[in-house]
Parts: sequence; structure tokens; C-alpha cells
Amino acid sequence: MHHPTSSSPHTTASKNPTPDSGFAYSRVFFESLADTALAHAKRLGASDAAAEVSEGCGLSVSVRNGALENVERNRDKSLAVTVYVGHRRGNASTSDFSKAAIHQTVQAAYDIARFTAEDPFASLPEASDIVAVDQRERDLDLFFPWAVTSEQAAALAMECEAAALSTDRRITNSEGAGVSAQQSHFFSAHTRGFRGGYASSRHSLSVSPIAGKGKDMQRDAWYSSMRHPDALASPQAIGRYAAQRALSRLKSRKIATVECPVLFESPLAAGLVGTFVQAVSGGALYRKSSFLLDSLGKSVFPKHIDLLEDPFVLRGKGSSPFDGEGVRVQARKVVDAGKVQGYFLSSYSARKLGMQTTGNAGGSHNLVFSSRLTKPSDDLDAMLHKLGTGLLVTELMGQGVNYVTGDYSRGASGFWVENGRIAYPVHEITIAGNMKAMLKGIVAVGADTYNYGAKTVGSILVNRMKVAGS
Repeated sequence: MHHPTSSSPHTTASKNPTPDSGFAYSRVFFESLADTALAHAKRLGASDAAAEVSEGCGLSVSVRNGALENVERNRDKSLAVTVYVGHRRGNASTSDFSKAAIHQTVQAAYDIARFTAEDPFASLPEASDIVAVDQRERDLDLFFPWAVTSEQAAALAMECEAAALSTDRRITNSEGAGVSAQQSHFFSAHTRGFRGGYASSRHSLSVSPIAGKGKDMQRDAWYSSMRHPDALASPQAIGRYAAQRALSRLKSRKIATVECPVLFESPLAAGLVGTFVQAVSGGALYRKSSFLLDSLGKSVFPKHIDLLEDPFVLRGKGSSPFDGEGVRVQARKVVDAGKVQGYFLSSYSARKLGMQTTGNAGGSHNLVFSSRLTKPSDDLDAMLHKLGTGLLVTELMGQGVNYVTGDYSRGASGFWVENGRIAYPVHEITIAGNMKAMLKGIVAVGADTYNYGAKTVGSILVNRMKVAGS
């Protein structure tokens, strides 16, 4: 199975909110609101302050078994203020953009700051860390408004569902299909000299078909999510692929408990990378609730593994010219030849750890996880061959990661593989291990790369895990 990818994108979109962008407010108006908030904070006696004004709007349509189920339009707006009185911090927000409401919101944040406990690490980022003026407005091609009507969206969702239902007569039902078109813009400013903002969009198409009947029923799903609507995979490709996934799970069996290699399908492999990111992020590190404390400069993965972060990918889902505090961001190697080269820190978590911010307030930017051993021909079939005899996991249930100890245990389903070939589908199993050993035990990464949010990774083969069955 290879995942359906996007069709060729067209570039026809304006980058800044204009009257035809679908936004109710202009960037200039947002700047004036932020300035009003900051000026009022200074008048009250705040030592520092930050304000962010944002607006989001969109359309979500769902259909089920050929009938329209739901049409939802959303439009929200917000002004959030952070006020500092020395090292005391207060936050407040409002959705009312009147001058009186902004003054009240700033007053509320100021009052909270005055009565809150002092935190020596609470303050705006250092002036030296703030993004340079010429980089603030760097255009990363993130905004493509989709002027889709609810009728057009419903028609697309129905096309996607119909493609799934017509794939095979064993596709007997559907949990529905949906289209979502979302866009937002913001402007943020603070008293240490940062001013910046941009517009962005995210659109998606998804379907969830059901195969089989009676006791042997299986569901699966697939979706496509992109900044540009023209880059979405076709409704037919998404529908057919979701149906094939559901069909492949029919006649699932339980298996006996065993220790074996486990191959994580690429969408799930992104979750393993996410677990690593969480463990080397500021909050987990300064709270000492991470199984990777003091891992900087240490080998956490085998020598063939690299992890790159790049905030400047055009149209990337994790792209941004600066982080959530207005701090500069940069492309970097987070893991180089298995060794951790950097954490994910905001100004606050960096101060708590006695380190430097990495420009990750608000999370990681586009991550690419790769192996130096991967060949272009290492598709899923090649990865099954490397697996030999063991488990291919295609679905995980439950949270199941203890971040303090690294213990990992999750409900799973997928396929039992023998001599490099899929033998039969399996369900109602649990896979268990320890994340430290699992990360060290990554023997191969596939060329079957998949982009899940801000992470791009192929399937990941882990040398040994406990698989608990019947």
C-alpha cells in the first residue's frame, strides 16, 4: 500500500489579509489594537507587556452514506494580553475589540500579576534573541484561502465517500466523510521591540469506511491535509485507499504472546518521533519528568539516525518566521549521527535550565527523521523484507507512554508478517517496551515518508518488543 499524496499545486493566492481574503479585520486594525493594549499596560505601571490579536474562520462539512450530516461555519477572534510587574506575570483575554474591553482586559492581567507569586524566570525574551526586522515578514507561502461553498464541500465529501463504498462490495457502511477549510491571521507585539504576524490556512478531506458485517466488521480511515486546497489528494484516491485499509483488516486474528521485531507504519512512526520531542522539550526537562534528562551530547539513537528541524519550508505545516514569543528560529540538526545536539526550549524553560532559548515557544517546526542507511528503494515492501518475521503495526490505541520511566505499552492492531510477507491481519494485542531501548533499537527507517503535521518520517523498524496476545 502506498499512501495517496497530493496532486500538483497551483499558486494563485494573496498572502496578506485583503477584503476578499474572507477575514473581517485587517492587519493594520490588529496592530492598532495591540498598541492600545501595550500603551494601557505601560500607563498602569507594567514593567513589560505582550499582546496578540487573532482571527480565525472556516467551514466544516460532513456527510454520511450519501446524505449531508452537518454544516458548520466558525469565526472566532481574540485579544490576549500578558502583563509583567517585575517578575510577576498575569494573563487575560477578550473577544470584544472595543477600547473599553481592551482596557478592562489589560487591567485584569495587571491585577493578576500584582497578586501572583514572583517567578524569577518569568519575563519576555531577551532583546538579543528577538527575530531581526528583515526576517519578521519572511513569506513562507502559508496562506491560501479556499472560497469553497458548503454545497461544493459536501459534493467533494460525497465523492470521497462514494469512491470508498464502490471500491469493493465488502465495504458495507461508512462513518462518514468530511471537508474542512480553515484560515487564520494574527498580529503580535511586545515591549521588548517585537512586532510581527502572518496569515495561514489548513484544509483537509477525510473518510472513514467500514468493511465486513456481523462479528467481522473493521473500520479504517484516511485523510489529506494541506495549506493549499489544490495540493490535497483527490477524493477518489483518499476514498479508495481508506477502503483498501479497512478491507485488509477483515478476518483479523489474535496471536500468542511473543517477543519480535516491530515495524511501525509511517503515520505511527511520526508518533514515536513525537514522544522523543516531548521528552527533550523544556517543560518535561525542568520538571524532571522525562526519561531523557541530561541527554544533550549523548547517543540516544543508533549512529545512522538524524533529525533535522527547518522552520523555513515553503508551505510547511510547521513553518514560521519566528516562534510564539517573537524569537528567531533557525534550521538545525536536533540529532546528528544518533547524538542529541539540542533540546526544544522557550525563553522560560531555557532560563529554568540555565540554557539558551532554541526558538521553540509554541512547539517544534518541520522535523525530518531519517536514517543514513535508507535507500530510495526502501518502500514498505522492502521494509517488510527487513522485518522478516514479526509485527507490522497500523493502529495504536490509548496513551501508554510513561515519560518519567520511558515505559511504553499500547493496544495495537496490524499484520503478522512471515518471511517478509504479510501473512494475516491481527487485532486485540498490546505492544510493550521501554522508549530508551526502542529508540536505541531502531534498525531501519523506510523511504515511504509520510508528513504528519510538522513531522516527516518513513516507517520505523524496532529490533525487539513484547507483543502480548491471547
